[in-house]
Amino acid sequence: MRTRQRLQAALFELANEQDFDLIAISDIAERAGVNRSTFYQHYADKDTVLADALDRVAAHAGASLDAPLDPSDGPPEALLKFLQHIEANAGIYRRIFVGSGSGAALARLRGHIHTAIEDLARHAQRDNALATPVDVVAAGVAGSIVGVIGAWLGREVMPPAAQATQWIWSIIMGVPVGEPGCTRT
Repeated sequence: MRTRQRLQAALFELANEQDFDLIAISDIAERAGVNRSTFYQHYADKDTVLADALDRVAAHAGASLDAPLDPSDGPPEALLKFLQHIEANAGIYRRIFVGSGSGAALARLRGHIHTAIEDLARHAQRDNALATPVDVVAAGVAGSIVGVIGAWLGREVMPPAAQATQWIWSIIMGVPVGEPGCTRT
């Protein structure tokens, strides 16, 4: 397990320093203090290492979307914390979202968001019958959230995470920013 963590930390550091596409497996192995064959004993590719590294860093920061989101009182704190994590690591997330990026990291992020939204949709389904299947709702909303995160990261002057949280919340709830229920950060 320590070797995997060293590989994750090495790639995370490298991805903060340079374009993800320019990082070679040998660079990661060297930074982690292992050889290439050791890398391949633990991982098949650098995309998976990056996805694991981002999960670990987010969990360490307390920025996980694995906990159920409670939409009853405005944007959930978990969403704000997750976006604050992205904001604190904006350089690496920009490299994932812009250009060729990392398909595995984006897929993992979309999966985490999908699971969190699916839980919300199931809760809503209990209160009112949804016309659209829960998994379809979750897929649509997760795609929208990933799109908003990408647009937020791509802005020339990136607004604070609290603003991005409001944008996402307004899309999820269908309430324009500034309306009641969409003001808490």
